[in-house]
Amino acid sequence: MDKITIIQAVLCGVVYWLAVGNLPFVGLWSLQRPLVCGAITGLILGHPVQGAVIGATINLVYLGFMSAGGSMPADMGLAGVLGTAYAIAGGLDAKTALAIAVPIGILGTIVWAGRMTLDCFFVHIADKYIEKEEYNKIWRANVLFPQIMCFCMTAIPCALAAYFGANYIQGLLDILGGRVLTVFQVIGGLMPALGIAITLQYIYKGESKIFLFAGFLLAVYSKLPLLTLGIIALIVAVVYVQMTGNKKEAVATSGAAGDYDDEDDEEDD
Repeated sequence: MDKITIIQAVLCGVVYWLAVGNLPFVGLWSLQRPLVCGAITGLILGHPVQGAVIGATINLVYLGFMSAGGSMPADMGLAGVLGTAYAIAGGLDAKTALAIAVPIGILGTIVWAGRMTLDCFFVHIADKYIEKEEYNKIWRANVLFPQIMCFCMTAIPCALAAYFGANYIQGLLDILGGRVLTVFQVIGGLMPALGIAITLQYIYKGESKIFLFAGFLLAVYSKLPLLTLGIIALIVAVVYVQMTGNKKEAVATSGAAGDYDDEDDEEDD
């Protein structure tokens, strides 16, 4: 069991803030993913490989994650950071960490809802700058003030949770007993299946079905490394998009030509 220091806890809080702060080049498609923030959290705690493994396990639940219209069904950034921190500090395996991380991710939606609510006030501040023709100050309402509030609502609570929570997580599990720990492991083992099932409902549709089976067969029987398979998949995707795009353009062009011919016939009549 590793004890998390204050500096490590603060760094974990900063990672969480960067993951959900909507800053350029970081956020939903990069640092917020549990695989990425889990690996960085593991690096902070001195166990980068273990952090990557735990983060990848947590990431399985969020394979089908979608945030449409500003909604946030779960905070996978908080799940990745605190789930990894608790697992490393408490000496837990990846399955147990997953069972702990998912409820944390749901709890993190409160932070998101609070941020979206309080951000409305900064819009009125920007309106006042515009009324006074102080256009050079609008960036304060758009960037500075929201990020200060975001830091206070994310980095500070996450740092406190990492420092105090991680130091007692193993003791709590010891008090609950081995049977409860086994239940956590079973639940954690089932959750990746849920994430994969959610993802398949988006993949297993229409023309995508054949690519699912082709990719599975290629991965199983070709014995090629993942990097090679990824490059092949990228090439196939590019060729498929180009072919379908050209086909749609040809249909649209022929349709336009047909409309033009019809107009000529009407003029002749």
